[in-house]
Amino acid sequence: QVQLVESGGGLVQAGGSLRLSCAASGGTDSTYAMGWFRQAPGKEREFVSAISTSGIRTTYADFVKGRFTISRDNAKNTVYLQMNSLKPEDTAVYYCAAHRSLVRATTTPESWGQGTQVTVSS
Repeated sequence: QVQLVESGGGLVQAGGSLRLSCAASGGTDSTYAMGWFRQAPGKEREFVSAISTSGIRTTYADFVKGRFTISRDNAKNTVYLQMNSLKPEDTAVYYCAAHRSLVRATTTPESWGQGTQVTVSS
């Protein structure tokens, strides 16, 4: 079982950038694929991006391709989500998630972080 803590959320204007981080503990980071999800008020939680244990393979939802970049630093047990060209519709609570399988990390993660708020103003 791995514990996840997100940070880096905040308020930015449209077109701006933000970098989220997710620190993992209580497990071995190298054995987990990691992902990011988001949930806006009144909407269901949706998949954003995921990365394999090695960091070689990455996947993205269509609505963030070309704007967001996921990466990881296994020495620091941390996963990052660099968000550029932010839009008001990106406003949501962003959650970090983990699973031993990359595919499962995009659908049914084993562990979740508490979430960090991202607000993009017009």
